[in-house]
Amino acid sequence: MSRGATFSGDQSSAGDSGKVPVEHLDYGYIAQCRDVKYLESICRVLRSGDEGIYPHLIEFCESHLEKLDPRSRALRKEQGLATAASLSNEEWSQITNELKTWQEETQMAETLRKQQSVFDDSEGVNMPPVRGSNCSIRPIQTSVPKEKRGSSKRTRPRDYGEWDKFDVEKECEKIDVNLVKGAPAAVVNTRRPKIKTTVNASLLSEQEKLPLANLERTKGNEAFRAKDYEEAVAYYSRSLSITPTVAAYNNRAQAEIKLKHWHKAMSDCGKVLELEPGNMKALLRRATVYNHMDNFRMAAEDLRVVLREEPQNAAATKLLSETQKKMNECQPEQQRKGKTILIREVEKEEDRNHDETEAEQTAHPVERSQAVGGEESSAAPGERGDMGNSQKKPHGRGGAGAGGGTPHGEPLGRSKGAGAAAAAAADKNKVAHDSREKVANGTGKRGSSASVPADPSGGGRGGGGGGGGAPGGGNAEGSVNLGAPCGALPPPLARLKNQGNLLFKNGQFADALQKYSQAIQGYTESGLDSPEDLCTLYSNRAACHLKGGNSQECIQDCSRALELHPFSLKPLLRRAMAYDSLERYRNAYADYKTVLQIDSGVQAAHDGVNRITRLLIDQDGAEWREKLPDIPLVPLSAQQHRREQPPSAEVLQARAERNAEVRFTALKQEGNDYVKKGQYQDALGKYSDCLKLKPEECSIYTNRALCYLKLERFAEAKRDCDAALRVEPTNKKAFYRRALANKGLEDYLACSADLQEVLRQDPNVQEAEKELEEVTVLLRQSLAKASPAKPRKTVPITEVEGEEETASASDSRGGAKGEAAAATATATAINLRPANAYEFGQALSAARGAGDAAACADLLASTDPEALPRLLSTQLDGNTVGFVMRALDSHLLERDPALVYQHLDHLHTADRFSVVLMLLEKDERRHMTQLFEHLSAVQSAEFTKNDVQNLANKYI
Repeated sequence: MSRGATFSGDQSSAGDSGKVPVEHLDYGYIAQCRDVKYLESICRVLRSGDEGIYPHLIEFCESHLEKLDPRSRALRKEQGLATAASLSNEEWSQITNELKTWQEETQMAETLRKQQSVFDDSEGVNMPPVRGSNCSIRPIQTSVPKEKRGSSKRTRPRDYGEWDKFDVEKECEKIDVNLVKGAPAAVVNTRRPKIKTTVNASLLSEQEKLPLANLERTKGNEAFRAKDYEEAVAYYSRSLSITPTVAAYNNRAQAEIKLKHWHKAMSDCGKVLELEPGNMKALLRRATVYNHMDNFRMAAEDLRVVLREEPQNAAATKLLSETQKKMNECQPEQQRKGKTILIREVEKEEDRNHDETEAEQTAHPVERSQAVGGEESSAAPGERGDMGNSQKKPHGRGGAGAGGGTPHGEPLGRSKGAGAAAAAAADKNKVAHDSREKVANGTGKRGSSASVPADPSGGGRGGGGGGGGAPGGGNAEGSVNLGAPCGALPPPLARLKNQGNLLFKNGQFADALQKYSQAIQGYTESGLDSPEDLCTLYSNRAACHLKGGNSQECIQDCSRALELHPFSLKPLLRRAMAYDSLERYRNAYADYKTVLQIDSGVQAAHDGVNRITRLLIDQDGAEWREKLPDIPLVPLSAQQHRREQPPSAEVLQARAERNAEVRFTALKQEGNDYVKKGQYQDALGKYSDCLKLKPEECSIYTNRALCYLKLERFAEAKRDCDAALRVEPTNKKAFYRRALANKGLEDYLACSADLQEVLRQDPNVQEAEKELEEVTVLLRQSLAKASPAKPRKTVPITEVEGEEETASASDSRGGAKGEAAAATATATAINLRPANAYEFGQALSAARGAGDAAACADLLASTDPEALPRLLSTQLDGNTVGFVMRALDSHLLERDPALVYQHLDHLHTADRFSVVLMLLEKDERRHMTQLFEHLSAVQSAEFTKNDVQNLANKYI
């Protein structure tokens, strides 16, 4: 390896061994060497003394190396430890004195520490509390003086033999006895510092929030392990205030369970299932809460879901066995309750139908459903189905849309024939009033024996009305209704329900869910007796759960609604969809088939049945039907497909509007997606199709105008903005985009006016401010190009003699007279009573062309101030405004100051006046300032100096 161009041959002798030849240890060689690395090697060899000690040569080599590389590591010298010889006497004595002082202070402090007792309370200060606790132990005070206590100390064992004789347990017992006898009770610090449950993380980014939230959750875990559950809840709440996570909600729910705060734990479990449907921990903890709240049925459902996913879950298995045991204990109490007996007469045709249905039910047995009031029907198998009676002759159409009606399913007051048939049946049966109160045609209302008996088939109480439609308002024929009529919600609860409906329609499902929950809670607390309304609320809340992906809660609410109104169409359909989403296909199939029995025209049910059939065949094979749950038989009164009538014109129109709304929304969304992708031509087609469906939709016009602007089709963009402003005259987007279109069309004056309108509505639009600055510059440039300065004419000047001069003077006097005459003629030619804006403009142009400010003042004196902005709209420019200001100041102000003030008060409201005001020249602005100064000096009863100042702020 060469070390330099000059010494490449010499250094080859060093080789790879790194040794330096002796001949290189020379003044001349070192002075000519330029290789820093090699010089460092030479320096190390000289310092080692292997070749001898040469102090001057070492110093010369170091100085030469310092010139080449001052920062070389070879120049660093190891400095030895400082000794007394290397320091002066003063420095050494100072060091020794400081060391002695420190040693004395340390020894003194150590002596005091040994002499002081551990529990010495001489200063009156208690010992600090033990870390992690709220207790502080007071020191033991005995009556024995310190001198005696010190003298009674025993000598500790000094060798192994004495230690063997030392009884440790006995000494510990003595200490415990002394502590118990003489020690006062521990002082509990009740003023525990309260931990804030929220953290302000608004200034943090998402990357910063997650570690902070995890840190707070870790603190909560530590507190939970220490069994300080309240502190754990506080830290989990802090974590959730930063970033809501499934783990934090789950942990807080467990802590709330430990604190027996069941409702809070239930809420946290619900939030976990909203964020992550099917979370096993949340389901298990919610089952625990249900179990403690004695809701064993819901607890069992959650536990079965957990065990379906995790069959080896020991906690879920144990809790399910306990829950089932408690359910079995509760069943005998329900069986001891009285049973309702159905007593009714049937006609021949009813007997025939009854026999047929009884045979069908024998072939397909159905389960017994529990009534709303906790009672079970004891009717014969042929007289009851899964959700109520199944065999009643329908005198009118019942089903999902029916309101309150007769026990046979006809709505009261909707059909005279149905009402007559019901009355005839009542007369024929001759059932007494007292006995009719005791007849149970279905499940009665909870806790009220005098209320209207509800039809279990769903026809008598609006079987399908639980889905959110208005419940019916009629009473059942031959029944007694001492409770609240259908739809009789108090105004606060009705308001909550309507707010929930509106929020659901707008897609705000979480807010709608909250409103429905508040309405249900208010219903329960108020003790109302209107199951129709409660069924509607449960069904609507179930729809919110379904939209939010919380299928388990949806199933629960739908089941509650069906308990209130069996065979309600919408709760059944929503529960089927919820089962379907949870892959509980057998239950979903049963509900879909029940829906099709009620209304065979529900396409969603048809699709669900077909799809689930294929899945079950693949899963269970040919025996898939045997594994299905029992499908209830829907009574005739609840079947909507019976005696269907063709839809009315209103229904068809509503369907068409609904379909148009759906298509409009889809087209608008597609157009928005194309805009996001930059495909403006495709977006134009979608927005045009939207306008065919809704030609009065303002947002579509502004969106299409944006596409035209991107494609530089400014005329079409302006046309769409005009259409949007016709629909919504104050639309800010339409003004801004029309301004951009006018800028593209080089109509800078219109562009400036639109931008000023945008800023008038919202002064914080920075884009409009920037555009206005650019357009103002462009407008001035365009005006300068449009009116170039007139070239000056050259006038010859010649000398004349006296006669010619006299003649010229006489000519000049004659010319002055001619000009005065011309001015008089001009004044007489001006129309001082213009009938419209065109005539006013002609008169103003004539006065301005002649420079006759007096004529302009006369014209303004004869003009109504309120009409001035409209008359000036065609003549508004900077020169006109300046001429009007001079006329008002020089002629009209002396005659009528109040009229001048009124003209100025209305002039600034003219179209595009603010744009013209920016384009005024310096002299015109000076005349305007003088006018306001003169006007403020005038004393008038119609305006004050302050009024003039406020008006001047709009001009200057």
